[in-house]
Amino acid sequence: MRIINYIVAFSFIFFFMPTWGQESNWKSKRKFDYFFYEGLKLKNAAKYDAAFDMFAHCAAIDSTSAPLLYEMASFYLMQGQNEKAVDMLKQSVKYSADNFTYKMALATTAYKMELLPEAIETYKDLIEHYPDKTELIYYFADALTRSGENSRAVAAYNLLESITGMNEEISMQKYKLYNMQEKPDSALLEIEKLAAKFPTDARYPIIIGDLYLEEGNVGKAYEFYQKAHTVDADNPYYIVSMANYYEAINEKDSAETQIRTALANETLDVETKVSIVSRYIISLERLQKDSDKAIELFDMLINQHPEAIELKLMYGRLLLVKDKNEEAKFQFQLVSEMAPDNAAAWQSLLDMALKAQNMDEVIRLCKKCIELFPDAPEYYFYLSIGYYQANDYDNADDACNRGLKVVPDDNRGLKSTLYGQKGDILHQAGKDEEAFQAYDAALSFNDKNIIVLNNYAYFLSLLKRDLQKAERMSSQCIKLEPDNATYLDTYAWIFFMQGNYMLAKIYIENALSKDKTNSSELVDHYGDILYMTGDKENALIQWQKAKELGKDTETLNLKITEKKYIEDENAK
Repeated sequence: MRIINYIVAFSFIFFFMPTWGQESNWKSKRKFDYFFYEGLKLKNAAKYDAAFDMFAHCAAIDSTSAPLLYEMASFYLMQGQNEKAVDMLKQSVKYSADNFTYKMALATTAYKMELLPEAIETYKDLIEHYPDKTELIYYFADALTRSGENSRAVAAYNLLESITGMNEEISMQKYKLYNMQEKPDSALLEIEKLAAKFPTDARYPIIIGDLYLEEGNVGKAYEFYQKAHTVDADNPYYIVSMANYYEAINEKDSAETQIRTALANETLDVETKVSIVSRYIISLERLQKDSDKAIELFDMLINQHPEAIELKLMYGRLLLVKDKNEEAKFQFQLVSEMAPDNAAAWQSLLDMALKAQNMDEVIRLCKKCIELFPDAPEYYFYLSIGYYQANDYDNADDACNRGLKVVPDDNRGLKSTLYGQKGDILHQAGKDEEAFQAYDAALSFNDKNIIVLNNYAYFLSLLKRDLQKAERMSSQCIKLEPDNATYLDTYAWIFFMQGNYMLAKIYIENALSKDKTNSSELVDHYGDILYMTGDKENALIQWQKAKELGKDTETLNLKITEKKYIEDENAK
């Protein structure tokens, strides 16, 4: 993009062009103001290249203008150059130390970038200068928590509490922090303070009871559960906690009875019952108990509430976890018939078809989903996969093209994925020039799309084209995933095609050491590389091993028969 070149130019201008003291006075200021406000207008009109032009002119006049530095930071953020954006914001604060907006932008950007020390110091400074803005203390405490400074975070929440008074959010944050610090007594005290302030809320004695139960103090746990019962006997937290209590004292029948009694209660709505079952399942998993009984409980609920859509979805997901795929599929199909606009049910059916490699079903489901959700690009992507696996490359390519038309402009990741899929399809269809154009488009939206980088590099190597470009892309894959056997194999094969057989041998052996799939392709490549390094005897052994692992091509058979390397023309 043009704007990237401008940013480089701006960096030069920023450090080397003169400032106010070197150019005469008010005429320069008028020029600066003109270019600056023109830049703002162009930016608001989304004409970013032209706006950057205007700001670059401003920088040539005054490189210390805080408003200019603030605006320039936004351009760096748009380009994903976050560190430069932070540097710009720091300088804008330097030249306008009293500006709240600039400081807040610096703190927020540093926080999002995980530059937590910078964010913490900026929030601290803001709190000192703007003590009435209590939300700053919350941001400060959150940044401290994320940086692992738990004691300082507690102190910040205490300060906030002294100003705003006790409230649940602050107390729960302190409760979590005390638990992280392994200070159970302090954590318990926070909940006790909440329970004292809000005596009609059953959640707090339940939490206290849970804490005692975790410590093994079942007597105290029961005492607080009974306090909760007097406040709200039907509270789902109470019901599950009592079931856990009975499990803890080894009264398993009582635990299940507790849950079944709640589910049979006609005064409880289905959402509450679902919450009870869900929490009970989580509890069973945490305690590593047999969760088959949860299926019985769901059956009970399904019979009570046959029209409950969310219940059927949850039941289907539980059945999937229990490997009861046909039963799960039945639940999702029921939902798709009862509520055709329920995307979750269709996605679950689609996921099951993809996992089962049932491409006919994938295609059928995607066509139906596109009818129901024509603006959802993911279904075009899955449809292209279905056609691709069925070797129907024309329809696969068409699905990608249709998907690209409905992908939002800001969803660069999905655009990259679709263009990458299009590249794979076009390559398989023998249209390499168009495939490479698609790969270039994919990388323009995400230059770290590792699948595209690998496939693009490998297909270039097969054609012995642009091998330096292929090497750069493959090298990037290795940096992103150094232990991926497939990417190491591609890197090795590019060196092979370049005639650098010793490097090829190093990387193919590394690939084989990382391979967990017994890939016949990697073993075949190893044989080719060994042959070119002069180790013909071991090359033959590797070719024979590749055949034993399942590779059966005319080229491989010829290599074994003639005991020499033969280039595979069909691989191109």
